[in-house]
Amino acid sequence: MEREKIDRINELARKKKTVGLTQAEAEEQAILRREYLDGFRANMEDILKNTVIQRPDGTKAPLQKKRPN
Repeated sequence: MEREKIDRINELARKKKTVGLTQAEAEEQAILRREYLDGFRANMEDILKNTVIQRPDGTKAPLQKKRPN
C-alpha cells in the first residue's frame, strides 16, 4: 500500500477522535482500512507459505493450514 494512503488512514483516525467524520470520510476510511487489511493478510500468507519447521530429528516440513474441527 502506498505511503499516501497509510497517511490518509492515520489522518482520518485522528480526525475521528477529535471532531468526527462526515459520512463520505467514514466510507473512505472503511475502504482504505479494508484495502490495508487485505494487503496485510496477503503478505502474511506469503510469508507463512515460505516458512518451514525444523523438527528435532533435523527434518524440515512446510507449515500446513489448521484443519477446522
